[in-house]
Amino acid sequence: MAWCSRAVFRCFKCLERAADRVTGAAGPFFVAIAYILLTMGTVTFFEVIAPALTFRIISVPTCLLFVTNMFAHYYYACTVPPGFADDPPSSITTRQGASWIWAQKYSMQSGVRSSDELGLSEPRFNKCKRCGVQRPERSHHCKICKRCVLKYDHHCPAVPFDKTYGNLALGINQCVGIHNERYFILFMVYLVVCTFCFSTLGWPALWESFEYFDDWPHRTPTWTFLLCYILSVVICLAVSIMCGWHVWSIAKGETTVENHDFDAYRRLARSRNDAFVNSFDLGPRRNLELFFNVGPTGYPLYTLLLPLRTAPYTDGRHWMKRDGFARHGGIDEGEEYTDEE
Repeated sequence: MAWCSRAVFRCFKCLERAADRVTGAAGPFFVAIAYILLTMGTVTFFEVIAPALTFRIISVPTCLLFVTNMFAHYYYACTVPPGFADDPPSSITTRQGASWIWAQKYSMQSGVRSSDELGLSEPRFNKCKRCGVQRPERSHHCKICKRCVLKYDHHCPAVPFDKTYGNLALGINQCVGIHNERYFILFMVYLVVCTFCFSTLGWPALWESFEYFDDWPHRTPTWTFLLCYILSVVICLAVSIMCGWHVWSIAKGETTVENHDFDAYRRLARSRNDAFVNSFDLGPRRNLELFFNVGPTGYPLYTLLLPLRTAPYTDGRHWMKRDGFARHGGIDEGEEYTDEE
């Protein structure tokens, strides 16, 4: 029976790798489909729903701001590389300020701040068993990209169904890492906001579509509006759950892959009558400030409301940690999981 189970496991692994290659190759096609759906929903909203809004001088520009943020952050999440362990530390952040799309920090320095300025820890490296790269902590090897990603969260395929979370999603066809994680989260936030606005503000138009199905007074076909409305409700519910889970993980100072690892570390520490301590957890408020890089030492809070490029607070090698914790508490050196586990 053992050899049979191993054979079945290898068969499923081969099928999974084949599916990953297919979805990776078709990724640009699915991203284009996502843009078409977002555009169709936007046009439908402003043609059918927006004219009936009250206080249009305020409500319509506000909706335009939400939509612009949604499209911009999706574009950034899809096109900004996540950051790789073998990249130069300043490969992306040195371009900060070179264009109007870059936000300006309170301190007008370019790139990430120095480790001395923020009190960041010295980098700890280990060798990847798959690609042989010396990578810093919080980096993981992506089996699809075949590279080690800085602060790896997960690989987000450009397919309608995200197997990482098991629900409906609009993928970005690459990994989520140190340089594009902010855009990925803000895209989900604005996607939820936009679909919520469509679902709630479009409720009167939904009843109107049933009452005047054959005499629909808008240029947008009735079936297009109904399709967009149904998709808005489903996406709003699905993505809000995924987005809420992500924000909760950020507030705890952990990524998706770390969330799984830390659960195992807690069980291991508990078996020894010890307690696991996440060295990256600085408290919910500070964790969120560092993730979005806002506050007195980062960008102004209003940058969360504008479709601007920003740099992370670190180069992905140095990290802010709890006082007195150079590494996680409750587990011994060498007990951290590798990508093989």
